[in-house]
Amino acid sequence: MSLLVLILITSLLSALVYFVFFSNGSRTREMNLPRGSMGYPVIGETLSFLKAQAKDEGPSWFEERIAEHGPVFKTSLMGSPTVVIMGQAGNKFIFTAREDVLVPQQPLTLRTIAGKQNISELSGSRYRLVKGAMMNFLKPESLQHSVKRMDEIIKNLFVREVAKAGEGGDTIVKAVVFMKKLTFNVACDILFGIKDESTEQALFDDFTMAFKAVWSLPINLPGTEFWRGIKARSRIVDRILPIMRERRKQLERGTLRPGADVVSCLLATRDENGEGFEEEAITDNFIILMIASHDTSAILASLMIWKLSKDPNIYDEVLQEQMEVKRRKQSRGGDGRLTWEDIQSMKFTWRVAQELMRIIPPVFGNFKKALQDLSFGGYDIPKGWQVFWAAYGTQMNGDIFENPDEFNPFRFDNPSKAKAIPPFTYVPFGAGVRMCPGNEFARVETLVIMHNLVTMYEWSQVNPEEAITRQPMPYPSMGLPIRLKPINTN
Repeated sequence: MSLLVLILITSLLSALVYFVFFSNGSRTREMNLPRGSMGYPVIGETLSFLKAQAKDEGPSWFEERIAEHGPVFKTSLMGSPTVVIMGQAGNKFIFTAREDVLVPQQPLTLRTIAGKQNISELSGSRYRLVKGAMMNFLKPESLQHSVKRMDEIIKNLFVREVAKAGEGGDTIVKAVVFMKKLTFNVACDILFGIKDESTEQALFDDFTMAFKAVWSLPINLPGTEFWRGIKARSRIVDRILPIMRERRKQLERGTLRPGADVVSCLLATRDENGEGFEEEAITDNFIILMIASHDTSAILASLMIWKLSKDPNIYDEVLQEQMEVKRRKQSRGGDGRLTWEDIQSMKFTWRVAQELMRIIPPVFGNFKKALQDLSFGGYDIPKGWQVFWAAYGTQMNGDIFENPDEFNPFRFDNPSKAKAIPPFTYVPFGAGVRMCPGNEFARVETLVIMHNLVTMYEWSQVNPEEAITRQPMPYPSMGLPIRLKPINTN
C-alpha cells in the first residue's frame, strides 16, 4: 500500500475519532467513568492488545490493567472507547442484559463478509426465529441421527489423508490444516447436505479466503485481504443460491424433509405472518454458521491432539475409553459405525476437551455495544461505548476453579464428586439466550474425530516444544505437524 493511501486513511480515522471522543466530551466528563487509559490517539491500546494476543499473553495484558485500575476499567480497542468487565457478576450482567441495552458488536469485517442478516447481527423476534430454525437441526434429538454419517466421513478422510501424506515415506500431517479441512467437509455434508466434492473444494478455498478477511484491516482496495474476502463472499453466494433454490423446489414437491439439514430448516421456517426468510438471510446465515462451525471445531480438535501428545497419562485414559467403545461396536456387529449411545459414553474424552477450553478458550472474549447509558459496579458506561468480557476472567480464577493452572479434567465430573461450577463462570460457548447454538454439534464432532484418531493411529509431535499462538483463535504456532502410524487395519 502506498504511503499516500496510509496517510489518507490515518487522517480520516483521526477525524472520526476526534468527532466520536470530543463531540460527546462534555457529557462523558459529567459521568463516573471507570479508571483506565485510552492509550494513543486513534489506535488507543489496540496494538499492544493484539501483540499480546499473538503471543497468547492476553491474560497478562488484562491483569496488568486490573492490578492498576480494578476489574472494571476503561480503554480504547479496535477504534472504540471500551469498558472491560471481569468476573462472574460482570459475565452475568453482559450475558443477561436486555437486547435494547447491550447488543453484540461484531467487527466491521465480519459484518461485511457474513452479511447484515447473519444471526450474530440480529436481535428480538428475528434473532429468535433464526436461532429456532438452526436449533431444529442442531438440537441433540436431531443430531443423534447424524452420528453414523459423521463417523463414516471422518474415518474415510483420515484414511485418505494419511495415505496421501505417506506416499513419500514418513507419514507427516499438519494437524491444523487437516482438522480445518475435515471439519469443513463434515459441515458441508451434515449441516448443509452438500456432498459434491468439487463444490466442497471450491467452497473451502473461498471460505479460507473469507476467514482471513474477517481478521484483516477493513480496507477494500484491490489486493488487500479484505478485498479478496469480499470477492470470495460473492463466489460463495453464487454457489449456494442454486443449491438453495433447488432445495426450495424439493420442499414444495415433498421430496425433502424440512429438517434434513440447516438450509432446509431455514427454508421451511415461517414467522407469525406466515412469511419465510428471503434468500439473503439464508445465505448470510449459511456463511456465518460455516465460519463458526468448522473453525472452532478445528481449534478444539487441534488442541486435543496437541495436549494428548504432551501428556501420556491423559492420552492413556482417553485411549482406554475409546478402545472400550470400539470393542462394544465390534461385539454388537452391524455396520461398525458409532452411535449416539457411544458418544454419550465418551465422558472422560469430553472432560479433557472441557478442561482444554477452560485453560485455552477458543474465543478469548467478545465485544458488546451499549445502546443506552448504563451502570455497573458503581461506574457509568456511556451510550455507544463497547463493553468487553474475557473468558479467562472466571475460567482461570482460583476462587472458582481450584488450582486453575493445573490440568484436571475431573473437575467437570458430576457435582457429587467435584466442586460445582457456578453459573456464568465457564463460558467457552457463551451463556444466556445467546449461547452458541452449535455447542452440541461441536461436542459430537470432536468426540467422533478423537475416536477415529486414537483407535486407528499412534502419533507424535514433530516439534515437541511447539507453543500456542492466537491468530486470533488459539492454534499451535507451527500448524502442529504430527508423525502418524496406523495401529490397525480395520
